[in-house]
Order: sequence, then structure tokens, then C-alpha cells
Amino acid sequence: MTETGDPGQQSWRQLGILPAIEYWIATVQGFWAASAETNSYMEASGKAEQELEKIEQQIVQLESAAGDNQEAHRQLAMLQEQVANLRKQVTAAMGPWQRTELARHPQRPYMLDWVELMFTDWSELHGDRRFGDDPALVCGMAKFHGEDVLVIGHQKGRDVKQRVHRNFGQANPEGYRKAMRLMRLAEKFNRPIFTFVDTQGAYPGLGAEERGQAEAIAYNLREMAKLTVPVIVTVTGEGGSGGALAIAIGDRVLMLENSVYSVISPEGCASIMWRDSTKRELAAQALRITAPDMMEMGIIDAIVPEPPGGAHRDYQGAAAALDAVLQTNLAELKKLTVQQLLDGRYNKFRKMAQFFTEE
Repeated sequence: MTETGDPGQQSWRQLGILPAIEYWIATVQGFWAASAETNSYMEASGKAEQELEKIEQQIVQLESAAGDNQEAHRQLAMLQEQVANLRKQVTAAMGPWQRTELARHPQRPYMLDWVELMFTDWSELHGDRRFGDDPALVCGMAKFHGEDVLVIGHQKGRDVKQRVHRNFGQANPEGYRKAMRLMRLAEKFNRPIFTFVDTQGAYPGLGAEERGQAEAIAYNLREMAKLTVPVIVTVTGEGGSGGALAIAIGDRVLMLENSVYSVISPEGCASIMWRDSTKRELAAQALRITAPDMMEMGIIDAIVPEPPGGAHRDYQGAAAALDAVLQTNLAELKKLTVQQLLDGRYNKFRKMAQFFTEE
């Protein structure tokens, strides 16, 4: 599809396609505003997301058809900006439960995606030298902007077969023992450690309990506090209970904008408090599990922004934002002495959860 005549004289709009897309965008905006007022957020956001994806597909097709028409590209860019702004409105209106659902999005970047996007010379290492290997917790050596580092993180699966193999990202004791074995190796060779947290929690099965799940987690908490190399933690999806904390004792703790961090899942909390898991939205609100909540309480050090609509929509954009924050924090930590690292890490976690009220 191309225009005839002088593009300066004949507007791309005369084809009647762009006005239709603009009307479509306006319709989605009106639908979203009306639905938001009735508090039917999940239905509204789901439909708005579907319509926005259709609009984006139409814009991409029109860009291919526009050829060298600069006016057409300019107008399409304006439409893309409108779509991005509407997507930001949808994301900004999310409550804690909606953030939780977004943190669990099946297309969200996982550990190995971050490795591919931000690290080079990746070499995975296996086994705890006691029982076996745990594919739910992936560990390996890599280079980060030319520097040798250790990378550790939970890995979920994309399809049913992968999810079963990865145990849905829920680690067994051997996973945490593998992580600590390699942290000690990184410490020996003075390599910084990056961890990526994304799990509902440690695996609660009988075998895990028999092999010392609680002891493995507790041991990691103690030993990570004593590591003499920089440790940077990033909660990329779900940060669930001790299963997350077992690789989350670091000098810097970061959270992606749409991730969550909690001692228990909203469903679990609702089941305990009200004997009704359907009260998960109320539980999520009470738990204060979002990144802004964590920042306000001093649990984390920074919030990493995500592309409009979430990290699953733009892997490259999400990785670029996180990469910049990781570089900055690593540079700051490398300036500190070992004693300063240890004292800072100790004080950071020692001061958490101290709340005082005036009588």
C-alpha cells in the first residue's frame, strides 16, 4: 500500500486507515476508564491488553506498507506513543494482586533469559556433591562486561515438560547446597555474585524435608552474610518465602517494577487467615508485597523499571534497564573493603523489620 502523488500534498490519513486506528485506541481508552470505575480490573486489563496487541500488529503492518513516506511514519509513531501511554495507564492502576499475576506471567523472562541477554561466556555448573543436581536452581560462571562473575537463579519452565523438569522453579535442599558450594568457589577466586530470584517458595515435598530443606535454607542465610565478595540480588518475578531468601542475602537487593516479595503467597495467607483462598486480593493488599512497599519499608535498595506492559513484552528493554542498574551497583560495591562489605550487609539486614510506636 503506497500513496500516489506528492506525500506533502496527499495526507496518509486520506486512506482512512489511521483514523480507524485512532478511533480504536479511543475506544480502548473509554472501555478502560469505564471498567476501572467499576473495579473490574482483571477483566478490563485483559481485554485492553488484547485490543492493544491487535492495534500494535496493525501499526507494524502499516509501517511496512508506508515505504519512504515520512509523513506516514510520523503519524504512525504518534499512534505508537498513544498505545504506550495507554499501556502505562493500565499498569499504573494495578493493585498488589494484579502485580502478583503479572509477576507470574508465563512469558516473563526467567533466569536463563537474563543470562543470555546480559552475560557472556556462560558455563553452567552442577551438583551439590552430596545428593545430586537440582535443575530448579541454575548456577554458573559467566562474564559481566568482561568481568568474571557467578550467576545463580531460579528457573521455571515454559511448557509442561520443562516445568516438571524444573519443578516449577521450587528448589530442593540440593539446589541451595549447590548454590552455596559455588558461592564459596566464587569467593575463593574473588568473583562477584549475581542472584536472580523467581520462585513461589522452596519445594515442600516429603523428600525435601527428609534431606533437610529448612537446614539448607538456614545455612545459606548464615553463610551468605559472611561472603567476602559483592553480592547483588534481583527479584525478577516472585520472591516467595525462605525459598527466595536462601539466595537473597546480598549487599544490594533490587526488584523489577512488577515483581513481588513476600513471606507467603496471597493464596496461602488467605487460606490461613480466612480459610478462604478466594480472598487473595485482600491478602495481597494486607501483605504489602509490591516493589514500592518493599522500598518504603527498607527491604530493598532500588526498583528497576520495566517496559510498558511488563518485562514479558520487551526482553531487550527490560534487560537493558536491569543491566545499567547492575553495573552501577557493582561499581559502587567494588570500591568497598571486605570489612565494609560485611558490616554493610550485616547492618542492612539487622535493621529490617524494626518498627516502633509511641505510647
